[in-house]
Amino acid sequence: MRDLTYPPVIAAAKLGFRVLGQRITLTGTEHVPRTGGVMVAVNHIGYADFVYGGLAVNPAGRRVRFMAKRELFDHRVTGPLMRSMHHIEVDRGAGETSYRTAVEFLRAGECVGIFPEATISRAMELKEFKTGAVRIAADAGVPLLPVVLWGTQRLMTKDHPKDFSSRGIPIHIRVGAPLDPRGEDPVAQTAELRSVMAAMLDEAIAGYPDEHQQPGSWWLPRRHGGSAPTLAEAAALDVAEKRERAARRATPQ
Repeated sequence: MRDLTYPPVIAAAKLGFRVLGQRITLTGTEHVPRTGGVMVAVNHIGYADFVYGGLAVNPAGRRVRFMAKRELFDHRVTGPLMRSMHHIEVDRGAGETSYRTAVEFLRAGECVGIFPEATISRAMELKEFKTGAVRIAADAGVPLLPVVLWGTQRLMTKDHPKDFSSRGIPIHIRVGAPLDPRGEDPVAQTAELRSVMAAMLDEAIAGYPDEHQQPGSWWLPRRHGGSAPTLAEAAALDVAEKRERAARRATPQ
């Protein structure tokens, strides 16, 4: 697949990491297949997760084609950029087209990225997973690679102001061993994927520098001593957000 935009975008992102003094720790990159189709499942805690999720496979010389919501493609700035990097548009009301495109990309040897939680987790831990990652990987006959990010929420996430001024924020990226979904029981295999990624996330949190993760930190899950909403509280906030968004759409401009 021809890429004119992706290489300079990657170079600009790496320059940004240096300017911000970010301390990025990448582990498990030996699990990334150097060739062939691979489905990459990434947890979702911040708006910049596309950038860091893509970085997970960069040492292997791979580029991720992320499945992303239609609104990003409709935007006058991000739309042309997303299309030029061959990301996959997802219309949540009609997902069959994006599903087929993802399978085609994978069968052609591409690396496709997906956020199984679908939306950002306000709880900073894993929400329930959709089965799409497992079903797409099984249909395409490719491995499913779990990736966990930690620290990206401190830059830009829901309910908190953006913070690109703090230098030296650690970003931890963990790549797990690939899974081999067969498709006979996508619900059970999705539960397995979530269990694997939950353990990886706990390891990432435990390995984060103590001086950057004080008890009570807003970006730390409640069960780890932070003040982020619980999963139940976060779910209630998600419902309220959806209602508010629907009300705005229904109000004549």
